Amino acid sequence: MGMTKNLPESVRYCIIGAGIHGLSTAWHLARELKARGAGDGSDIVVIEKSHAGAGPSGIACGVVRNNYFQPAMRELMAHSVEVWESDPEAFEYHAVGYLQISYAEMRDDVATIHEQQQAIGYESVFIDGEKATLDYMKGIFSDWRATGVSSVLHEKKGGYAHNMATVEALLAKAEAEGVSVVTDTAVTELPVNGGAVTHVVTNRGMVEVDHVVAAAGPWVPKLWEMLDLPDTTDIVVNGTTHTEPTWRFWALQEGTLGVDPGYLMNNEGGMPPVVHVDADAALHDEDGDLLVDGKWGVYYKPDFNFGGVQGGYMPYKVEKPWREVAIDPYGPASPDFIVGRDFRAVWAAALSHCQERFEGKAGLMSHAPSGGIGAFTPDSFPVFDTFCQNVYVIADSNHGFKMIGVGALVAKELVGETQTLLEPFRYSRYAEGRLHPVSNSPYPWS
Repeated sequence: MGMTKNLPESVRYCIIGAGIHGLSTAWHLARELKARGAGDGSDIVVIEKSHAGAGPSGIACGVVRNNYFQPAMRELMAHSVEVWESDPEAFEYHAVGYLQISYAEMRDDVATIHEQQQAIGYESVFIDGEKATLDYMKGIFSDWRATGVSSVLHEKKGGYAHNMATVEALLAKAEAEGVSVVTDTAVTELPVNGGAVTHVVTNRGMVEVDHVVAAAGPWVPKLWEMLDLPDTTDIVVNGTTHTEPTWRFWALQEGTLGVDPGYLMNNEGGMPPVVHVDADAALHDEDGDLLVDGKWGVYYKPDFNFGGVQGGYMPYKVEKPWREVAIDPYGPASPDFIVGRDFRAVWAAALSHCQERFEGKAGLMSHAPSGGIGAFTPDSFPVFDTFCQNVYVIADSNHGFKMIGVGALVAKELVGETQTLLEPFRYSRYAEGRLHPVSNSPYPWS
C-alpha cells in the first residue's frame, strides 16, 4: 500500500489500526475538523503494524445486515447502511438485500425485529409459516428445499461489499483529506501519565498525542492491557453481580465453494439477496452420514471477489489463553482457528440442504482462508467509550465490517458531540445492568 511513512513527532489524534473502523474514523474526523474550522487531516495519524486491511477487515465476508434482535444494534446498523449507500461504487457495495430464514423457536424474535425495523423506516417483509416460507423462497430460487425453517425476514436494504475494495476506498478517502497512514509500525506501549496517555510508543519511535483511538480489531485487548484496564468485568443481571472475563475470542468459519458466482443467480437471472439460514433439521453429508443433529446456521452469497459462492457457518470459541491470542490472532495456528476441520463438509452439506443445485458439490470447497478471529466483550456486543481520559476504544466485538458508520459517530464524539446511537454501548452498562436483550439465534451476536 505504498512506501512506509515516517512517524510525526507529535499529533493531535493518533488512531491505532488501519482496518474498517480506524480508516472510517480518520476519514470522518478529518472532515469534522475541517467543517468546524478546527483543523484538518494533517492533525491525524493512523498507525498500522502491517498494512491497511491486514486483519479481519481484509478477509471479512462483507455482509451488511440490520438483522438484530437488539434495538440499539438495529439503529446503529441503519446508520451504517446510509454510509454504505453514500458511495457504493468506491466501496464495491452490492445493495442486494438480506434474507433471514429461521426455525420455529426464533419466530417471535424475528417478528419483533420486523416490527421494529418498520418503526425506524427500515424496509423489510416478514413471511410466517412453513409453507409460506417454502413458497416465498421458491419464488426466489426454484430449487429451494430447506426443511427445519418456518419464517423469512427479507430486508430490502443491506447486502454485501468487497472487503479490500472497501478498505482501499476508505484509505484513499482518508489520505485525500490529508491523513497520514503509517504502516509497518507496531505500537508497543501506551504510557499513562497523570491519568492520560501523553505519547504512543512504537517499534519505530514515539509520538506525542492529545487523543488516541484504539481501533485494532482483535488486537484491542492487547492495547487494553497496555492501559492497565481490568481483565475481568463485573456484570449486574437482575440485581445480582457476577464476574466475567473482559475478553473472549471466537473464530468465524468461512469459506468459498469453487463454482462460478453466477451459479447462485435468482430465478430472474439476477443477483440474489444474501441468504442466512438458521435451521433445526438434522444435517447429513453426501453419503448420508449425520454431521449436525440440532440447530445450525449458515450464510452465503455469490461473490466475484472471492470467486465463487462465499459465506460461513457458526463461530467457535478459541480455547487458547486470551493474551496468547491477542498478541498474534493470525499466528502459525491460524488455519485451525479460521476454518475448523469439518467446516467445509458441514457448510457444503448445509448449502445442499437448502438448494438442490449444490448437491454433490462438496469437493469444490476452497481451502483459502476467510473469516477471522474476533475479540468479544462480556456480552458479545460492542463497547465504544473513553478510558484513561483521552483513549477512545472501539471494541466492535466482531460486528465490525458491516458497521462502517461507527467511524462517523466516533469522529463526532472526538470533537465533543456525544452521539445518542453510541450511548447504549458504554462500558458502564455492565455495572449498571443496562444489558442488551438476548435472542434465540445460534449465533452469539444476533
